[in-house]
Amino acid sequence: MDYSKIISVTGLSGLYELVASKADGAVVRSLEDKSTKFVSSRVHNFSHLESIEIYTVKDNTVLAEVFKEIKNSKEPLPDAKADGKALKNYFEKVFPDLDFERVYASDMKKIISWYGILSKNNIDIKQPVEEENTNSESVIEEIKDEKPVPEKKSLKNSK
Repeated sequence: MDYSKIISVTGLSGLYELVASKADGAVVRSLEDKSTKFVSSRVHNFSHLESIEIYTVKDNTVLAEVFKEIKNSKEPLPDAKADGKALKNYFEKVFPDLDFERVYASDMKKIISWYGILSKNNIDIKQPVEEENTNSESVIEEIKDEKPVPEKKSLKNSK
């Protein structure tokens, strides 16, 4: 299963694999019970995990970065239903750059829960790769060097 196909659906708990998208929704498969169902986009919103960012004291960071820090941490993973203080203490050790004024306990519970689901399903967490356009400067130079083409006058407007 590919990390880029994992989504969160508003109003539904857990994580889902995007099986197919349609004009009025999506067919998703639950990572917890493997059930497949259609989810309407009129009722629910979809968020790819790779596009979710977390507030930090510096720049925002992608969720995959937080997952990697959790994976590399020696700290035991707290229960997703733990109280806010326990979760805050855990994240202060594992990912101290988190902005604890804007990241709430409910967000930390989701992160722990989602990480548990991903690790249970053996999903390799990959950060989205930003494509570098190395030709952008050469394209700009080509555009600057081009001579503008004179516009043809329309016959309709010439009356």
